[in-house]
Amino acid sequence: MNAPTAPPTDGTGETGRTGGTGDGGEPGEITVRRCTVTVVRRGGWSWGPEPRGLIRQVVEALPELLADHFAERLAAGGPDVEITEPLTVTVRPVRSGRPMAGGPPVEVHFAPVPVVEHPVGEPGSDAESFAAAPDPWTAPGAAALFAELAERGELDALLALLPDTSVRAYFLVLLGDDDTAAARLLAELVGRALAADPPPAHSPRGEAARPGHAAPLPERLRAAVAGADTADLPRLLADFLASADREEAVRLVRSLAGPYDPGAEPPGAAGGGTPAGTTSGTSTTAGARTSGEVRVWSALPFLLAGPLARIGYLDAIGPALTGIELADEAPLFAAALAYKVLGETTRGWRRAERDTEAAAAFAGLPPPVAEERLTDFARQVGPALPVLDGVLALSVCRGHDPADPLLLTGADGGLLLVDAHGMFPIAWTSEAAGLLPHWESCGRPSVLLCDGPLPPGTLRDLASAGMQFLTSVRPLRGDPVARLPWRTPLWAAEGTAPDLRLAAELPAHAQRCADLVAVLVTGRRAVPLARDGGLERTVTLAAALGLSTIAWTLWRDRETPDPAPALHRFADLEATVRFEATAVRVRVPMGRRHADLRHGGLLADVPDVAWLGGRTLTFSAG
Repeated sequence: MNAPTAPPTDGTGETGRTGGTGDGGEPGEITVRRCTVTVVRRGGWSWGPEPRGLIRQVVEALPELLADHFAERLAAGGPDVEITEPLTVTVRPVRSGRPMAGGPPVEVHFAPVPVVEHPVGEPGSDAESFAAAPDPWTAPGAAALFAELAERGELDALLALLPDTSVRAYFLVLLGDDDTAAARLLAELVGRALAADPPPAHSPRGEAARPGHAAPLPERLRAAVAGADTADLPRLLADFLASADREEAVRLVRSLAGPYDPGAEPPGAAGGGTPAGTTSGTSTTAGARTSGEVRVWSALPFLLAGPLARIGYLDAIGPALTGIELADEAPLFAAALAYKVLGETTRGWRRAERDTEAAAAFAGLPPPVAEERLTDFARQVGPALPVLDGVLALSVCRGHDPADPLLLTGADGGLLLVDAHGMFPIAWTSEAAGLLPHWESCGRPSVLLCDGPLPPGTLRDLASAGMQFLTSVRPLRGDPVARLPWRTPLWAAEGTAPDLRLAAELPAHAQRCADLVAVLVTGRRAVPLARDGGLERTVTLAAALGLSTIAWTLWRDRETPDPAPALHRFADLEATVRFEATAVRVRVPMGRRHADLRHGGLLADVPDVAWLGGRTLTFSAG
């Protein structure tokens, strides 16, 4: 058992010293030749239902105990301790310091990790070859996702965040499958149409739509919703769908969402067909790994799964992609997500070979994942991305304290909104209007506008919405802002009374925003060849949320949580990934980092991972 990075010292007690390079050890290594651990049972006489499990727990705790023992001689961060040689545990039951009668000492042998992690009779052992093959896993449909959101009371809030294209896409999928949910989506489109262009009291049937407006409602539907309250629209439209045929409902939705654009239609939503750009009968999951083992240089992509599962994001991926008939391409979404926390892309598009191998392992695919497939997937997945972004935003907004400010910065031609207390990302939009619903969901807190390239008119749009903001970004001529009395140039919206106590915090927040953009936006590109940046922004938000959750869980009591340090500290945490029929097992070296992750609950099993065909993602140490 080796613990590198320590200077040579004289051994004490049951440990030996390697000296310079003794016993094949590298200079500066501490090699533990013999270690005695005494487990004391207090009260009762039983060692529990699984005494062998107690031994396994002791073995797993050894690296951390040794790291604490040699803390003064080790580097500040501690080593990654790894069991490199076969280990024999001799169990000598004693009572009051004297051996107990009943037989000689029992020896338990441990090979380096595999025998410990995959005992006979459990998944991953030889007995698995005799087990029946698991039933094929099917991702839940979009109806399941919308039903769950409705139960949580978040469906209306999510629909309000979706663009017309996404609402129309999922309406066509739900129509005939879940008419109740379909009526909710139709009510959203009808409400938008009525708000944008209220129909006149007496308009002739078949009146043409004015340029820039949606077509008027059909006479029968207009009569049904005339004078109705917004809350009554779902019920009225459910009755309408019950009496209308599918073709009439489809024509209605297409007219409400503006001129029909076949290129924006999700694959198969209008009557089947093969997704554009793919070959009939092929899918990414057809080549998924179901056996074998691979070593990856970074386990960080796998560490994102737990935090994303906590907020329901992972459960939303399958239904969101199923709704646009891209469930089989879920591994491509995973690969794009992995690239966001692996090595930096050089020249904006080139990747290191070790990054392509790690991303493929995270996606459950053989390497490499073709860039052309990622680019094609980015073009097709557009309608599903706002759903995933909405699930993420609702989760962060739900946990935000209105007393804490939000951070806003320019990034890649858009605006990135972040929760300042933990650097949790909320949304990334092209213009300020898209951020206002999130700001209101957070309780209309103060906003610190950090340095960054802002879209034209940003300050004007924020001020017109009544947002209280502080910024050191110099305004343009005509921006409705006023300069504040402060030691550095500072501006706020005219007519507002911003909290000047936040002014002292602005430089530190601005630096954290700049680091976040540099690390996840500029330095790492998930889909560098894609023309549309939708998938790039979605996986950036997901990766940032995962990193922020790790930082918040581990370090919030001793430093300001920040996703950038989380990436740097765990980027080189190696792992061995074992693929099995029912699980994907990730084994990371035992040490300080593993102990921190385990104590923080960040190594819990993640079941039903969509891009792994419903397999469970598990973590272990070795």
